[in-house]
Amino acid sequence: MMDIRIYNPTEQEEVIALWQECGLVVPQNDPARDIERKLKVDPDLFLVGANDSGIVATVMGGYEGHRGWINYLAVKPSEQRKGYGQAIMRAVEALIEQKGCPKINLQVRESNAAVIAFYQAIGYGDDRVVGLGKRLEID
Repeated sequence: MMDIRIYNPTEQEEVIALWQECGLVVPQNDPARDIERKLKVDPDLFLVGANDSGIVATVMGGYEGHRGWINYLAVKPSEQRKGYGQAIMRAVEALIEQKGCPKINLQVRESNAAVIAFYQAIGYGDDRVVGLGKRLEID
């Protein structure tokens, strides 16, 4: 059983540890700064899932008036394949939809076949687009 709720800033250390365990932390992104920025925009779309083991899942949702976005979906490796990823995704999708969002986008590294398969299993498809990015903040 997993309880899904809005992130509390006192959980930052535990959340970042989960992201590190799941391989989501990369050198060009500072997870503490990502959390700080998220708390300024739609903090209600930053969800955590917890059970008796502590925080076992996270997702950061976003909606800017045109499309919804998913970031930092993580499920503790020892807790995977229990439906937690699907449950927290359904929760954030419902919140994003309540804001009037017609479509959600997300990005996955093309080499991450397992994650692509997960998203496809819950209804996401390849939009056949190329994701481009530009860093505005360089440390």
